[in-house]
Amino acid sequence: MTDARLQRELLQQVFALGVPRDYGKLRKLRPVREPAALLGIGLDTQGREQRLAPRAARAWQRMCDAAAKDGITLQFVSAFRSIEYQLGIFRRKLERGLSIAEILEVNAAPGYSEHHSGRALDITTPGFAALEEEFENSPAFAWLQTHARTYGFHLSFPRGNPHGITYEPWHWCWRR
Repeated sequence: MTDARLQRELLQQVFALGVPRDYGKLRKLRPVREPAALLGIGLDTQGREQRLAPRAARAWQRMCDAAAKDGITLQFVSAFRSIEYQLGIFRRKLERGLSIAEILEVNAAPGYSEHHSGRALDITTPGFAALEEEFENSPAFAWLQTHARTYGFHLSFPRGNPHGITYEPWHWCWRR
């Protein structure tokens, strides 16, 4: 089965769960393709191997090295996620009783997540809870705000973003 055909089939499953067919237009998000190649970047905070697209992986390493020279430790919670994996996240949340509307406040629909591109990372630092707003109070977040663009990384979901996704100070995407 071709990648395009598989992606279409997965999107049909997404819509069957209740994601609106015009989700991309409503949220100002485009479908995201998975990369042809991925490069291992090490273990995340849970000890799982994570991967990024090769150029994003190299930029991440350069950024981590620069942060370390400034006394900042950057860690990652997650990186590449396939469309199929994102679909599983949605199904598990639905099984726990969350509505599609609630899920879409905190997760991009499968097929539309920057994580599918292999260029997005959820970042944390020691002493701060992962995937929590408190990360914005960390020296690591302050460092990222000042330096991340130098390495091609951008905060994807600031407060009041046009995508209708809650503020995520931990979610950064490489965009070069």
